[in-house]
Amino acid sequence: MKNIACFFLCVWSALASAHKPSDSYLSINIQAGHLSGRWDIALRDLEFAIGLDNNDDGAITWGELRSKTPELSQYVFSRLQLSTPDNTCSHQQTNLKVDGHTDGKYVVLFFNSLCGTPTLDPLIVDYRLFVDLDPQHRGLLNLTYGNASSAAILVPGQPSRIFDISANHTPWAEISDFIREGIWHIWIGYDHILFLFSLLIPSVMVFEGARWYPVATFKVALLDVVKVVTAFTLAHSITLSIAALGYIELPSRWVESVIAASVILAALNNLVPVFTGKRTLLAFTFGLIHGFGFASVLADLGLKESSRLWSLLGFNLGVEIGQLALVVVFLPVAYKLSRYPLYKPVILKSCSIGIAGVASLWLMERAFVFP
Repeated sequence: MKNIACFFLCVWSALASAHKPSDSYLSINIQAGHLSGRWDIALRDLEFAIGLDNNDDGAITWGELRSKTPELSQYVFSRLQLSTPDNTCSHQQTNLKVDGHTDGKYVVLFFNSLCGTPTLDPLIVDYRLFVDLDPQHRGLLNLTYGNASSAAILVPGQPSRIFDISANHTPWAEISDFIREGIWHIWIGYDHILFLFSLLIPSVMVFEGARWYPVATFKVALLDVVKVVTAFTLAHSITLSIAALGYIELPSRWVESVIAASVILAALNNLVPVFTGKRTLLAFTFGLIHGFGFASVLADLGLKESSRLWSLLGFNLGVEIGQLALVVVFLPVAYKLSRYPLYKPVILKSCSIGIAGVASLWLMERAFVFP
């Protein structure tokens, strides 16, 4: 009974979808008082919000999308308000197309905004897309004005963001935005969390003579955790940087499927310890793939090089902070529980079985269903 309870305790949150979180990409360009924009929104998100598949055949055609254009424009632009302290801008859609991103097809809306003033400084952005449907949704803003640019994370339901266009900007505002996003991304990235936990669960145990025993001291467990986490951090930082800077782009389906497979392998290794002394190598090898998963947040934003570097730095720091917070909470609890006989059958084995089971569902979904 305790094993069953632990199974559900370990995997209840993981039953949520572990795909790339819902994002839209909003690019705003201000030149000589004229404001134009491009807004990329995932087709799957809009299908859920307003319904685009008129005949329910599972495929959204160009004709179906065109027939929904008035409803689509009304829906999205009613959830984006651009303004100055004295005037509210009105949006005029100029074009519509479909484009491919790393995680599927996106509707791309091009628009001009008339703000009734030659000076768009400061620019106030009130972003409310999917505020009533998805609390995890984020809008990734790329704001260009003259020869300068900046990036920001827009969270539906939070206060409007004010951008002082003529001010001398420091990178900190941009970095802090992406630090928060990096922390948030790791905390809702159930696949990344379960991969890390699968590697850390046996850190408070030692495998000798075909049996698991508790480690002698906390220091031994801590050293093992430091090795595993450092390897994982180094690996995903390398590929996150490479992918976010645009040097390598891998298909999202392939990356997400391999990430799910890595969770399965790490969990099964706790049941049949093939890589007992090589979990650090396991962490590094699959950490390279997890880095491509992290990079999907930044890769599609189309930032200029200066903004891209600061955003990358902030996002990577955020991922590490979020990851470290999880480890700091997990390790003392795991070490304390490992002193009891139930740790091996309940935590090490039952939780690993549960994690492997959920990751197997993810693998099936991503390899054969995920667009």
